[in-house]
Amino acid sequence: MVNSPVLERDSVIHILVVEDEPSLCQLLVNNLTFEGYSVAAAGDGVPGLAAHAARRADLIVLDLMLPQMDGFAVLKSLRDRRDEVPVLMLTARGEETDRLQGLSLGADDYLVKPFSVLELIARVKAILRRTRPVDHPPLLRSGPFRFDLPRLEAKREGRMLELTPREFRILEILITHPGRTHSRKEVLQLAWEPDARPSARTVDVHIANLRRKLGEETGAPWIATVGGEGYRWVTSVETDPL
Repeated sequence: MVNSPVLERDSVIHILVVEDEPSLCQLLVNNLTFEGYSVAAAGDGVPGLAAHAARRADLIVLDLMLPQMDGFAVLKSLRDRRDEVPVLMLTARGEETDRLQGLSLGADDYLVKPFSVLELIARVKAILRRTRPVDHPPLLRSGPFRFDLPRLEAKREGRMLELTPREFRILEILITHPGRTHSRKEVLQLAWEPDARPSARTVDVHIANLRRKLGEETGAPWIATVGGEGYRWVTSVETDPL
């Protein structure tokens, strides 16, 4: 029987995404939900503030360039009312003055588009570690492997595996839901950026590289191919005490 890792927190962290580009907004919602967070979304500043008032967020991912009430105005409104909710600002504008203005208004971090989803998730986790110190992402064990999710590290019997960030993201998708089959389309949506155009074959190539680096040629497969559907991690996964 395959055991799922115990990833529950004392309470589910709630994240609000305020982003007016529908495809990017949906991508962020999908990835943050996959990470185990409760996620709400809004397409502009006013509905974003209303969503936060209706259910307080533990972190807000806030786009700067919104159609009516921009991110600066949203952030100023929050800080004027002494709401210290952590804010990660997103913008297509990388000028230093914009970054400094956002930080001076009280943003916790700043990410310039286009960005990697991997980087955004890492920034979100870093902010939450600073603002919610009791929330420690787990270390995981599975067979001879030990996975450090925050550090993007995987070891086999103490030996570090040389994985690319993309390979580790695919591995994370599999090991955090052991026994569940992930379609190629799902892996593409969770492991690639919205403007990327990889094919299903790209997933197969990355899985082949992962299998080689995991050392599957020396024994039974860790990643099973489900004919016509996708891939799944077949070995039980457990949390590893710090």
